[in-house]
Amino acid sequence: MNFISPIKLKPKGQTMYFTPETLVFKDGEFLPVSGMDSILFSQTLHYGYGLFEGMRSYQTPDGPKIFKALEHFERMAQSAKKLKLPLPYSPRQLKAFSYQLLKHNNLSDAYIRPLLYTAPNMSLQATREAHILIMAWKWGRLLGDNLVNLLISDFQRGSFPEKLTDTKVSGLYVNNIMASSDARMKGFHDALLLDQNGNVSQATGANIFMEIDEVLYTPPKGNIMPGITRTTVMELAKGMGIPVKEKNFTPEELYHADGAFLVGTATEIAGIATVNKNPFKMRWEDTTGFILSRKYRQLVTGSERGGGTLI
Repeated sequence: MNFISPIKLKPKGQTMYFTPETLVFKDGEFLPVSGMDSILFSQTLHYGYGLFEGMRSYQTPDGPKIFKALEHFERMAQSAKKLKLPLPYSPRQLKAFSYQLLKHNNLSDAYIRPLLYTAPNMSLQATREAHILIMAWKWGRLLGDNLVNLLISDFQRGSFPEKLTDTKVSGLYVNNIMASSDARMKGFHDALLLDQNGNVSQATGANIFMEIDEVLYTPPKGNIMPGITRTTVMELAKGMGIPVKEKNFTPEELYHADGAFLVGTATEIAGIATVNKNPFKMRWEDTTGFILSRKYRQLVTGSERGGGTLI
């Protein structure tokens, strides 16, 4: 596969952690470090000091379209500033590179993963150098195409500095990995994380909405990752006259809801069958969430004209 080359920044007094003769151990082999990616000695790999984004491209009547690419890269640029990581390309340039990447790899329906990672630096001081890597591959929906069963996890959504709650900082996802792995080992599709006050926060890679009496409820900003898909669903609901309220709610309130669903770039919109084996009152096909899932699919694939302003 042909990938966009990482940013090449001239070293400025950086510590030399390796020489061309240095060997590294990788996947059962001892290999020379020459030719290996510098991420091996990066703070991103060792400490989680890096950023990523995730977006999808869809085949539309007008060709491949990356859904809200500019919004994703704008968020990445804002996050990079918060972390003091250099990102020398503008969101519009990164969007253009992503379309070139799709063309080089002959992809249309694809998942796109940009990663901003640090140059070699094993200290605990912020590096002044970083690389941007963009990868793309064909990837189905994160939780599959069927209704999902969720487990209320023992792992909480971490309490992070306020300015980082809306960023995809690599190191903030350790809890999510642990929670997801634990849930799958117990026979569930994914985990539902609570915040430090015992309120529902989000799934490991998606936001949640619940429906009660034709009103949608979703946890407010503050201790969730306020996803771009979450915002899109709220926009769609508003356009359809469906009330949406941002408020905290407990697992017990969720158990008694009419229905619920997850939203995220990798997940898209996934109806929830059960939470801790508790089913909802309504069939998924009879809920507002099901209608929104259809509207969302029409939007991202361009099959409903008039929604193109969101792409």
